[in-house]
Amino acid sequence: MYLSLAGQRAPWRNRGAASVPFRLSPVIVWLGIVSLLTDVSSEAVAAVLPVYLTGALGLSILAYGFLDGLQQGISAVIRIAAGWTSDTLDRPKWVAAAGYGLSMAARAGLLLSASVGAVASVITLDRIGKGIRTAPRDALITTAAQPEHLARSFGVHRMLDTVGATAGPLLAFGILLVIPQGYSTVFVFSLGAAILGVAVMVLLVPNLRTRQAAGRSEPAVPQSEPGGPAQAPLPRPTRRQALRELNTPTVRRLLLAAGVLSLLSVGDGFLYLLLLTSGGFNPVWFPLLFVGTNAAYLLLAIPLGRAADRWGRKKVFLLGHVGLLAAYACAGFGGLGATLMCLFALGAFYAATDGVLAALMGGLVPARVRATGIAAAQTVVAVGRLLASSLFGVLWYTLGPETALWTAAATLAAVLPGAAWLIRSASTRKPVPADAAETAQ
Repeated sequence: MYLSLAGQRAPWRNRGAASVPFRLSPVIVWLGIVSLLTDVSSEAVAAVLPVYLTGALGLSILAYGFLDGLQQGISAVIRIAAGWTSDTLDRPKWVAAAGYGLSMAARAGLLLSASVGAVASVITLDRIGKGIRTAPRDALITTAAQPEHLARSFGVHRMLDTVGATAGPLLAFGILLVIPQGYSTVFVFSLGAAILGVAVMVLLVPNLRTRQAAGRSEPAVPQSEPGGPAQAPLPRPTRRQALRELNTPTVRRLLLAAGVLSLLSVGDGFLYLLLLTSGGFNPVWFPLLFVGTNAAYLLLAIPLGRAADRWGRKKVFLLGHVGLLAAYACAGFGGLGATLMCLFALGAFYAATDGVLAALMGGLVPARVRATGIAAAQTVVAVGRLLASSLFGVLWYTLGPETALWTAAATLAAVLPGAAWLIRSASTRKPVPADAAETAQ
């Protein structure tokens, strides 16, 4: 069930993380491959979308701000419902597979879209698919992972995810280099990668049962696996019970802090457009900006996940936003050196926050509402980024790109201490005693 990757102990490390050897579940590897293929698909499109919309389709920067916000935040309308469905049915694999299938259908629709309205509709469908799949997938990761190495397990998944996120823009760059204006060719390759991702999800990923795994010190195994121990599942949570489990001071503070910080997370597309104009780069190089960020994410995902388990997930989550602040500063200065530093800092931001936030929430809520809790955190972030992109588009239009960026940077620097205070009291739930107590109730 696990691949042993034991590490050396050190006196400064968290005792729980250091005393238990790290064992990587194959479930996490398969989910990582699914995400790898899906990100080849989505990031190949994302790498050309800003230039395609503002260049080929003649979209204004205000309209691009709205669409970027839509891309960032539309999944918020479905995330909690998808998480709740996953927890209620105890079928996280199939809920996630439905989301991957919708995104695959969106890739096919993109081939037929030749107007801004059609592209917006396709983006909406794709983001709804992402909203459906993300929380159940992360619940599967949490169930399969060792509690002591939860953030590190997310780091492994995010590393594989980021391999695809790096390959996608490289694919788009190569196509555009050979076929100028070959956006439809990019979309065809994107659809092929999406189909492969769905196939791996359906055929190779087992359906771990979150409620059946609750109360055990070891992560769950599929019911169909020979030798898997028999276990009584927890009862389905009612809506009132789920709300009560999520409506705690620590969860509320974490959600508030994540929401406030996400309001100041400028969309990557804006930063890349600013770097493109300030650096005087040819638009054909635009996809490589995504590659730079994803390469940094790829290098840092596992080390920062490991650091979060050993030194504190809250600390690493907050330090990630310091990295975002550094990215803003570098983008504001412009030039080749600043561009490279910006991409590295932006990758560090995602490596320190994406999987770490899911691990934080997964450790705060009981197993029977795990997907719902993770979805709540992701919803707050998605809504914040939707508002952030729309607002930043207005600021860009009214104040100019540089002034808008420095305004966002100054505001982020001002709110970081308050966000640190908000999540200081959040403590990680001890899954074995707590969930076992729930079973007894």
